[in-house]
Amino acid sequence: MPFNPKKFIEETIPKIKEQIGKEKAIAGISGGVDSTVASVLVGKAIGKNLVCVFVDTGLMRENETEKVEKTLKRAGINIKVENASDKFFKELKGITNPEEKRKIIGKEFIEVFQKIAKEEKVSFLVQGTIGPDWIESGGGGRDTIKSHHNVAGLPLDMKLKLCEPLRDLYKHEVRMVARELGLKEELSERQPFPGPALAVRVVGEVTPEKVEIVRKASVIVEEEIEKASEKKEIEKPWQYFAAMFPIKTVGVRGDERAYQYTIVIRAVRSLDGMTANFSHFPPKVLERISTRITNEIKEVGRVFYDITNKPPATIEME
Repeated sequence: MPFNPKKFIEETIPKIKEQIGKEKAIAGISGGVDSTVASVLVGKAIGKNLVCVFVDTGLMRENETEKVEKTLKRAGINIKVENASDKFFKELKGITNPEEKRKIIGKEFIEVFQKIAKEEKVSFLVQGTIGPDWIESGGGGRDTIKSHHNVAGLPLDMKLKLCEPLRDLYKHEVRMVARELGLKEELSERQPFPGPALAVRVVGEVTPEKVEIVRKASVIVEEEIEKASEKKEIEKPWQYFAAMFPIKTVGVRGDERAYQYTIVIRAVRSLDGMTANFSHFPPKVLERISTRITNEIKEVGRVFYDITNKPPATIEME
C-alpha cells in the first residue's frame, strides 16, 4: 500500500498529544527536512509548549546558522540558537575513530539540550530520527554500519524522554510529509546533511583548520554542481559534498614545492539513502570543481572524485 502523507499527519498529531500531554518539549532542529518536519508536527500537537533549538557546533556549512534561522522563520518556526563550538572542538581533539567521534557528538548535543531543558522546565526531547538512522546504528541483531549521533550516540543516563514521530519513515516519505504540511521547496527538497555535520567529512582528527577547508570546498562543490544542473549538463544528485582525507601530497604552487591536503568530491543518486549510486559527471564539470578548489583554497593540492556505490561504501566518509 503506498505511503499516504495526509493520513500519516492525521494519525501522528494525536499520538504526539497523547505522548507529551501538557508537558513541554525541546526540539533539536538542524534546518534539514527531518528535524523540521518533526518540529512542525510536534508544534501542531502541543503549540507553545515546544522550544526549538539549533546548536551551532562549529562544524556547520558556510553561513548555516543564518540560513537556517531565515528559512525556518519563513516557515513559521522560531529557534533558539546555542553556540557550543568551543566545547565540541575541545571534546573532539585527538579523536580519530569515526564511531567515537559520532558518540562524542551525540553526547555533547544531549548535554546542550539538557541544559536548556532544565532552564525551560522541559521533559521531552524531539528528534527527527528516521528509519535509516536506527537501522544503520545496529542493535536487535543488526550489525552497526555507523552509529548515528541521535541513536547510538545518546547517553544511557539521559534524563529527557524521547519523541520521534518520524522514526518509521524513510527520507522520500519525510519529503512527502513536508510537502503535505506546506513547507517550501527550500526545506522539503533540501539535500541531506549529517547530524555530526562536517566532523564526518573530515576523515581522522577534527580541527578548526580542517573544518574550514572542507567548508570552503563544500561551497564550491555545491555551487558548481547546482550551476551544471541548471544548465542541464548533469542530473542533479540526491546528495553532493566535499570531504577531506587525512593525507597530504606533494605538488607545485607557483614555482615552489607544496605539501597540501587532499579533497574528495562525493555525489550520489538515491531514493532513501539506504543504497546509492555515484553520479556520472562529464569531465568538464569535474575539471571546473577541481580547478576552483585548488585555485581558491591554498591548503589543497589534489582533488579526487569518489566513484563508489553504496554498498560497499556509505554515502558519508565516516
